[in-house]
Amino acid sequence: MKTSEIQLRDPFVLPRPQEGENGTYYLFGSTDKDIWKGTATGFDCYRGTDLKNWEGPIEAFRPGPDFWSTTNYWAPEVHEYQGRFYLFATFGHEDPAVRRGTQILSADTPEGPFTPHSDGPLTPRDWECLDGTLHVDADGTPWMVFCHEWVQISDGTVCAVQLSRDLKTAVGEPIELFAASSAPWVDAVHSAKHGTGYVTDGPFMHHTQRGELLMLWASFRGGRYAQGVARSATGEITGPWEQQPEPLYEADGGHGMIFRALDGTLYLTLHTPNDTPNERAIFIELQEIEGGLRTV
Repeated sequence: MKTSEIQLRDPFVLPRPQEGENGTYYLFGSTDKDIWKGTATGFDCYRGTDLKNWEGPIEAFRPGPDFWSTTNYWAPEVHEYQGRFYLFATFGHEDPAVRRGTQILSADTPEGPFTPHSDGPLTPRDWECLDGTLHVDADGTPWMVFCHEWVQISDGTVCAVQLSRDLKTAVGEPIELFAASSAPWVDAVHSAKHGTGYVTDGPFMHHTQRGELLMLWASFRGGRYAQGVARSATGEITGPWEQQPEPLYEADGGHGMIFRALDGTLYLTLHTPNDTPNERAIFIELQEIEGGLRTV
């Protein structure tokens, strides 16, 4: 399959230079045909060598009969950590009293099959949360960075919570890193169901070659999905976080991540347009600049 043939939101690429003759990429994302409503199917992944042609779909996760979540399977990320592969993903429930949150799954191989690792979501059970990602600090301490949704608090936030070394439990209370409205490029959104507010989506951590700690995250500008960048002034996950004044990408695309290709090129991948069922992954070359990133 060509990239343009794969309906996929929230793309995540795991490069594996040690696999195959010249290395292998694994492409993950929200792959249900309609992620917004109805019973969820699971997550698929795709395997390729050139970011253009893919084998798949490969069933990375299918819920067992006792799995707690029934809908809204969103934004899978697969991280290699201590010799295993861990999938961080958002899960929801048709009962609105059961809050959406990020659970961790695990597997022996990058394509799975993944099974539950944590006991349900590691985000607070009384919060509406989504888009957890893994960050390991300089001391080797794992953290989950995630969004506290605007639909619950109006001005969405990005938060971090420390994890146990085995990634099974949260340690302590979440720390708020910043609110969506702190970025000068972000505009309010309006919803008949949720009112007016400011969105935070899809955080992803990136260490630059200069040693800076950056965060990709998504929101809206001019009614269109957009990708922004923040920088930790201290290089620590706790910040304080400074917002790049203009979005990195604002052509109705977002929920991106950064990876280094097998040839060493730095890429941003995100989905665009932000319209189901037309969303597709694209790959944009990046350049690191002082305090941030820019597209090439």
